[in-house]
Amino acid sequence: QVTLVESGGGLVQAGGSLRLSCAASERTFSTYAMAWFRQAPGKEREFVAAIILSGGGTYYLDSVKGRFTISRDNAKNAVSLQMSSLIPEDTAVYYCAARDSRRGYYARLVRDYDYWGQGTQVTVSS
Repeated sequence: QVTLVESGGGLVQAGGSLRLSCAASERTFSTYAMAWFRQAPGKEREFVAAIILSGGGTYYLDSVKGRFTISRDNAKNAVSLQMSSLIPEDTAVYYCAARDSRRGYYARLVRDYDYWGQGTQVTVSS
């Protein structure tokens, strides 16, 4: 069982930046592919970014490419999402997710992830 705890959300003006962090309880954190998803009111949860085991491969939603950066620190059991040039459309609850690498390293679907955090609210004002 992996417990994920997100932090770092908040209210920011358009054009601003935020850094989300996710702390994992699992000692074998390095064997999990990690991702960030988001869910806006009235919308389905959507993939934002993913990072494979060693951090050598990263993947992004097209609309956040060049603005968001996902990274991980396996020594600290943590994954982060640096968000810059934020726009109101980025407003959502952001979730950290973990995928057992035995199922594969990379995925974009909610059903492909095994563990989820409780979410952190990001609100971007115009």
